[in-house]
Amino acid sequence: MGNSKSGALSKEILEELQLNTKFTEEELSAWYQSFLKECPSGRITRQEFESIYSKFFPDSDPKAYAQHVFRSFDANSDGTLDFKEYVIALHMTTAGKPTQKLEWAFSLYDVDGNGTISKNEVLEIVMAIFKMIKPEDVKHLPDDENTPEKRAEKIWAFFGKKDDDKLTEEEFIEGTLANKEILRLIQFEPQKVKERIKEKKQ
Repeated sequence: MGNSKSGALSKEILEELQLNTKFTEEELSAWYQSFLKECPSGRITRQEFESIYSKFFPDSDPKAYAQHVFRSFDANSDGTLDFKEYVIALHMTTAGKPTQKLEWAFSLYDVDGNGTISKNEVLEIVMAIFKMIKPEDVKHLPDDENTPEKRAEKIWAFFGKKDDDKLTEEEFIEGTLANKEILRLIQFEPQKVKERIKEKKQ
């Protein structure tokens, strides 16, 4: 693996990532350079990932959410992300197809990795999301979703599940694709908020 020291991305990985994502060679090369600056070893530990994540959300506490995101992308469960896992993560959360994004979202919500989601797992992720929402933004949320408990309750009700029921990946993806409200409730997309603000300014 001499290429990681030279600061160049191997042709094989570059081609594979271009094939599997919508990112350009220029974007991938630039990200690789900044990736190596942050992580000279060529791998990101969970702590480093949390630190990088917190730079994206300076006004909130993204630690809990970052831990879940890291877990969902550590494909081989070795406690680190290499550049490939990192880019696939970026792609899945930003530019992936709806079903790809939902497969990732399912793995995010399936906290114990047993292949189904419980109401408690939904609550755990929603609580992590709430830590990233600014207090003044929480005030503007509708009454039936302005606490993690209420939002988890609302999500679970949309799926028509009883408290101790479980949700399979198929049910999760089909239900979310069929209902935009679920999609809105399960996500945390600050970028969307920024885009709306931009539109209002124009």
